[in-house]
Amino acid sequence: MTHPWGEHQPIYKQLRERIVNLILSGTLTEGQALPSIRQLASECQVNHLTVSKAYQELVDIQLVEIRRGMGMYVAKDAATKLLQLERQKFMSQELPLLIKRAAHLGISTDELCKAVNTHSTQPIQT
Repeated sequence: MTHPWGEHQPIYKQLRERIVNLILSGTLTEGQALPSIRQLASECQVNHLTVSKAYQELVDIQLVEIRRGMGMYVAKDAATKLLQLERQKFMSQELPLLIKRAAHLGISTDELCKAVNTHSTQPIQT
C-alpha cells in the first residue's frame, strides 16, 4: 500500500480511498482483518494518527468494525454498502459536474448520450 501521496487532499482521505478501493475490488473481503494502525502507519510512512483518522471514517460509515482486543475488520456487506454509496456519490456529485462541463464545451445532451453509449459497449480498461 506504499504509494506517493498526492497534494490534492489530506493523506488520511487518500488512505481511506485506497482502503475503499481495496474493498470495492474484492482485495479486502467481508470479515477480513485490516492491518493494525501502527503497522499501516509504518508501511505507509505516515503518522499513526493519520491512519487512525482514516479508519475512524470507515467505522463511521459502517464499512469497518472494531472488535475489542482483536482489531479492525471489514464489516458485513461492506462492498454492497460501499457500491451503493459510490453510485449515489457519482449521481449526485460527479455526473452533474460532467454535464456542466459538457455544456460549457457546447456538447449537447444527445451527443453526450451517444458518447456514453459508444463507450459503454467497449471493454472497460483499468
